[in-house]
Amino acid sequence: MAISLRTTLKGEKRQDRKVVINKPDLSDKDSFSLDDLTYTKQRDYFKSGIKICKREGLTFSAGFDCEIASQIPIKAGCGSSSAVLVNWIHFLSQMADEPPDWSQQKIGELAYAAEVLEFNEPGGMMDQYTTAMGQLIYLESYPEIKIRSINSNLGTFVLGDSCEPKDTMGILGRCRDARLAIIKKLKIKNPNARVQSYDKNIDLSDLDEDELLLFHGTIKNRDLLKNALTELEKEDVDDQLIGKMLTEHHQVLRDVLQVSTPKIESMLKAALNAGALGGKINGSGGGGCMFVYAPENPENVVEAVKSAGGDAFIIKSDEGTKID
Repeated sequence: MAISLRTTLKGEKRQDRKVVINKPDLSDKDSFSLDDLTYTKQRDYFKSGIKICKREGLTFSAGFDCEIASQIPIKAGCGSSSAVLVNWIHFLSQMADEPPDWSQQKIGELAYAAEVLEFNEPGGMMDQYTTAMGQLIYLESYPEIKIRSINSNLGTFVLGDSCEPKDTMGILGRCRDARLAIIKKLKIKNPNARVQSYDKNIDLSDLDEDELLLFHGTIKNRDLLKNALTELEKEDVDDQLIGKMLTEHHQVLRDVLQVSTPKIESMLKAALNAGALGGKINGSGGGGCMFVYAPENPENVVEAVKSAGGDAFIIKSDEGTKID
């Protein structure tokens, strides 16, 4: 779900080939030439975005000055880097010598390529597509990418920032690699089984105790997703059920993947005691943010989260990337 905290990017063309990106929120600035897009740092997203656009056939005769500002907590599991890249790709499409008419989905696809594929990162693609397309979406990536919008009017959530640092890439890598190892083992005795349809008949005899725990937790998350999708597509959504499923999902993340923290747990407990219907840690976990579903009296929930030591924002679903 795209949320109502936004990243904005504004800029204009220069008379030379230089690219200058001001980031006042971070008291930082990037600058480089369009004639040298060699990566000089880890996850050099502004250069990768230009490279991806050039591979799509865009040309840039002039550089540009631009400024990025964001309301989104940074490095906290809220897709802040994806929001920047989606905006960056959209901005570049308008700065090109011949601006293309790209759909929001196309912008999400290119942002994913620039952020994840270009640097062989372990992250997924949901942040880029959601940020680009807006509102609430359902995304399948296998055997091909399928996206559909869900028109649920869920009302308000509360996003809580623990302000704890997190190792996003490390956690994503660990969780991905552990699952891939399990899938590799399972294919020995279940060569024709697909992850999306694993059932009680699958042979799990090659898995050890820890792998079994992760396998069953992953299947529970899959089934929660399917059940939530069925509920969210109803005309009248059961708010209590959605909250319950969020909490059940968090329990897997906490107890199986072990990506929660004591502070996140305190914030969630405080929010639920203040009337939230359910919630979970956000993003890869290990710190960063949590969110709760609070369609009624979200102000009380905000105060509860703050009393537990976090920062808090009332949020709702919002539109995707756009030009003002």
